[in-house]
Amino acid sequence: MSKHETPLTRKYWQSVGGTLVEEFPVVRRTSSSAQRLLDGLIVLDGNNRIAKADEVTVEGMDVIVLQTKANRLGMYLMGQAFFSRELVKAFKPNSIRTVAICCQDDSVMHALCKKFEIEVVIYDSI
Repeated sequence: MSKHETPLTRKYWQSVGGTLVEEFPVVRRTSSSAQRLLDGLIVLDGNNRIAKADEVTVEGMDVIVLQTKANRLGMYLMGQAFFSRELVKAFKPNSIRTVAICCQDDSVMHALCKKFEIEVVIYDSI
């Protein structure tokens, strides 16, 4: 959890509700792959609470993938958001929304996000 990013992730979650899993392990560490964590995964059909990954079911649920950076929208955040969505597909959710949360917009990058169905949410730093 990040001192600057976690409050932004939680602010978004509070606006949509559902069950938030922070640092959701979308890929577990193995001998041939590194661990990959989402900044947040919201299960929209769940109770309004913060849960651990092993307390939620993703299969068949409507979910939101969250990636957060406490700076300007850029390629690093966009790549995380895009590939996180692809990795979550293995959990077989009913639907996936992808949200990139940041503190400053970038018109060129924002247009690309729209093209690839990545929602961009801009918050002042908390």
